[in-house]
Amino acid sequence: MRVSDKAEEILEYLWIATQERGEDVVSITDLKTGRDAPELEELISLNFVDLTGDEIKLREEGKEEAEHTLRRHRLAERLMIDVFDIGENLMEETACQFEHLLREDVEESICTLLGHPRFCPHNRPIPPGRCCRGSVKTLKSVVSDLADVKKGTKGKVAYLCTKDNRKLQKLMTMGVLPGVTIEVIQNFPSFVFQVGNTQIAVDKEMARDIFLRLEAK
Repeated sequence: MRVSDKAEEILEYLWIATQERGEDVVSITDLKTGRDAPELEELISLNFVDLTGDEIKLREEGKEEAEHTLRRHRLAERLMIDVFDIGENLMEETACQFEHLLREDVEESICTLLGHPRFCPHNRPIPPGRCCRGSVKTLKSVVSDLADVKKGTKGKVAYLCTKDNRKLQKLMTMGVLPGVTIEVIQNFPSFVFQVGNTQIAVDKEMARDIFLRLEAK
């Protein structure tokens, strides 16, 4: 059973607060909702949250649904940027609307299509789904890391996925930036690709950090 859109937004906020920021409880004022709001009553009736005074706590029973909700939202953000090429100014609003439409089977197909991304466009982690853990490849991905594409592949850099600022700076200095078109020249023993008139060689670890939006053949 899917919960209502407003209830999903509360679950999403609670997951970020408790699982990513390490808070035990959240004030009801932070949720911009009232104690008698239908969406809050819905979550209480499902035993997903506890309400004590003005404090809301995410129960164990609600964590799985909250995680799925956040996953759908961040996958929707990646879809808006990587496939639909929607600007960041419209991405958040569009992703919020789109996430509520995703069923589990559609969610897994989109995740596979995007190459099982690990981070959203804001560099926040996307909780892995069953398709990620099982490395399901039911669809041909339109986004893939450079280490997994064949020689001769062309595509635009969709995003760089690394939390290592030194690696990120090195890639940017070489001209590897989102939106730049590259062609893979060699993928063994090192990865060589062309950016404009320049050929660049990287190791496999760095190649895994470069995600391409592949050109249709």
